[in-house]
Amino acid sequence: MSNKVAIIAANGGVFDAYKVFNIATAAAASEKEVQIFFTFEGLNLIHKQAMHNLEMPAGKEHFAEGFEKANIPSIPQLVEMAIELGVKFIACQMTMDVMGLTKEDFVDGIEVGGAVTFLEFAKDAQPTLTF
Repeated sequence: MSNKVAIIAANGGVFDAYKVFNIATAAAASEKEVQIFFTFEGLNLIHKQAMHNLEMPAGKEHFAEGFEKANIPSIPQLVEMAIELGVKFIACQMTMDVMGLTKEDFVDGIEVGGAVTFLEFAKDAQPTLTF
């Protein structure tokens, strides 16, 4: 079995963020090599400003209180945890160009690359997940 976990983050809501970073940090803590490819709305998860204001699905606002009561880390805290655990973040260059974003718009330590950059890693990763 592969020691690599590949994750594509294509959606940018708060639930998507918790899914992405929960899996990524658990895998990294289990000594897996983890890469996340952030594309389209998924770039919000690592955007310096947007990560603080991710959308909660309509009708699910009560989850915010549940996250707080359960002492679940915030998305910025999970991003920091992932970085500390060695998770590699790749921001999609094409999407950044389309959206007029630069590397400076994102958390420190990201790599900017295209799909080929991610696919080279993902080709022998198990599992490969998309959120």
